[in-house]
Amino acid sequence: MYENGIQSKSQNDSLKDEKFWFALYTKPKSEFKAEEQLKAIGVDHYLPVLIKERQWSDRKKKITEPVIRGYIFIFADEKERLLALEQYSIVRCVFDRGRAAKIPAWQIENLKKMLSTKSEIFLHDGLMPGKKVMIKNGPFEGIIGVVREYEDGKKSIAVSIDLLNRSIITHIPKDSNFQVVQGDGNAFTD
Repeated sequence: MYENGIQSKSQNDSLKDEKFWFALYTKPKSEFKAEEQLKAIGVDHYLPVLIKERQWSDRKKKITEPVIRGYIFIFADEKERLLALEQYSIVRCVFDRGRAAKIPAWQIENLKKMLSTKSEIFLHDGLMPGKKVMIKNGPFEGIIGVVREYEDGKKSIAVSIDLLNRSIITHIPKDSNFQVVQGDGNAFTD
């Protein structure tokens, strides 16, 4: 198509330039190598990590571990996604119904914010049942997840990456306030 002598992109081409979050499956224990390779080719990526203290018989050492083993996330357009798949340490992109599965940006932002609090984190295989809520105050303000209250009054929040069927759980202050979220995590009720 040409407009005023200038070639314009078709609607299909402009969709190819739009960026989304994708989950890439890595070779075993290759998450950090995948991160290096993605950095080298300039693909925007996120590898959620935790620093844990390990005890050996003669010493203690802090080590950095991936939160979700075997996965790294990229924020990419179709061209960058395909370039990322050419990297040695990356096996494949996670697909859903025959297409590269897009992860909602708010789920990645939840994960980033939760990990930035330096709280004790637990990984749960599966999604936590319950109503989605948004935390309205404290260190977890703005995080969307499922809140659990225990008999002793303690509360925790589970943040999920639905596509990977994984939830990351941490304790929240007892006085945390929250409101119920409707739909995809963008609309709220009071």
